Amino acid sequence: MAELNSRWLRSFTVLCEAGNFTRAAERLNMTQPGMSQHISKLEEQLGLALVERGTRGFVLTDAGEKTLAMARARWRLERDFLDSLDDADEDRGSVSVACSGSFAMLLYPSLIAWMAEAPGVRASLTAAPEESIVSGVLAGTYDIGVVGDAPRHPRLTSEHLGPEPLDLILPLEWEGRLPGFEQLQSLGFVEHPDGASYADAVLGANFGSEYRGAERLHVRSFVNQIGQIPEPVAQGVAYSILPRSGVLAFPGRERLSIAPFPEPSILQLHLITLKRKTRSPRVEKLAGIVRKGAAKLAS
Repeated sequence: MAELNSRWLRSFTVLCEAGNFTRAAERLNMTQPGMSQHISKLEEQLGLALVERGTRGFVLTDAGEKTLAMARARWRLERDFLDSLDDADEDRGSVSVACSGSFAMLLYPSLIAWMAEAPGVRASLTAAPEESIVSGVLAGTYDIGVVGDAPRHPRLTSEHLGPEPLDLILPLEWEGRLPGFEQLQSLGFVEHPDGASYADAVLGANFGSEYRGAERLHVRSFVNQIGQIPEPVAQGVAYSILPRSGVLAFPGRERLSIAPFPEPSILQLHLITLKRKTRSPRVEKLAGIVRKGAAKLAS
């Protein structure tokens, strides 16, 4: 089959949006017979009926629904491609960033504020494990990545954003008090996908003689939605360990206390991008928003 005619495909998409042939023809400054001819030629090229005409208009066939979905995807892809070539305007076009789930919760309100001020901006935020973030930046899927360790790769640049503490969070009644390991075991741990590695870092540093690995912890609950991890802690039924960004983003953080351990565990956040001589103003602005988010963690 030859490549689909773009004009016919555009006419079909406008027809679906307008709802009838007359309005679609007016939008495209065409006659109604001309519009009908475009649809007929597209159907002939595909060898399938796309619309079923009736006295009150038309409905799409299954082939019509699939064609419409494909056409819309094509226009989105073309629009995003053209936006990617227009790097002069910092407040217009698409940007993408990937980071941990906790940092994403802290960052997203700032991205929303940017989009509110700049209607031409489309911001994509992905929460992902570090390996996926690095591979996504290398593939060009993400403009910026935020990771805990600077990757050593010849195609990447890395900028140190600053420290992010790992916080052991407790019910508010523990404010100002340091728990013992047995007290933590009695309370129970809210496990999550990164819980074991965070427990190794925090509990291993502060309870070396008692902590025997995450598999020995008394687990009270498991949740993989990072925004929900602090809730059972706030309600007094468990403790957990999260990066500071996840604690700050929790709406009920005033109902939490943070254990004042003598041996704090710190992540070192890095901003990574592909190596280029220059970055577009739009990506530079995104990087600035990420830097401001990271600065909140040091306060």
